[in-house]
Amino acid sequence: MIFKELFLGFKNTILIFFITLFISLPLGIVVYYLKKSKNRVIRIIFSVFISVMRGTPLMLQLMFTYFAPYYLFNLKSPDRFLAVILTFSLNYSAYFAEIFRGGFSSIDNGQYDAAKIIGLSKWKTFKKIIFPQVLKIVLPSITNEVITLVKDTSLAMVIAVSETFTVAKAMAARESSMIPYVAVAVFYYIANYLVAFIMELLEKRYE
Repeated sequence: MIFKELFLGFKNTILIFFITLFISLPLGIVVYYLKKSKNRVIRIIFSVFISVMRGTPLMLQLMFTYFAPYYLFNLKSPDRFLAVILTFSLNYSAYFAEIFRGGFSSIDNGQYDAAKIIGLSKWKTFKKIIFPQVLKIVLPSITNEVITLVKDTSLAMVIAVSETFTVAKAMAARESSMIPYVAVAVFYYIANYLVAFIMELLEKRYE
């Protein structure tokens, strides 16, 4: 019975997790390249973006995304779930951008020159030579962020998105029981264990 009621929360948590990951990982690479753009204005904009995303609480960012359109511009607030996805994706793209920065900066410039000499295009150089090495370097850091993302999905309750923790909290208050919280704890533990297991397999593959 408990798990039947929690199913909606589980579903939304999993959706937030996978959609955020699907958007923020490639977006992180884009943000990294924009931050190192030769255009000074673009470079400053994305440096400030990363600084703000990493320097302010995700909870506050969620509230700003949802409430700012109404209070600042007298516009209708966006869909709650959409606001969560937008905020999570932007927030995590900033963290992933910094992780990728560390990975790309560790690649010797000689590899770019060598690829150019043998006639590889920039895209093939990135795809076949640079990115596989970067991925191997950054996987442990990405693993930590992905595990954090699993737990951060509970923050969606701030703007009343019905995810796992929200449903459990309502059930616990209604039934005066800790069992829903225990069920949620088990869910998060298993989810994080699976993430760590899958990422460990990826790390071994790239070794």
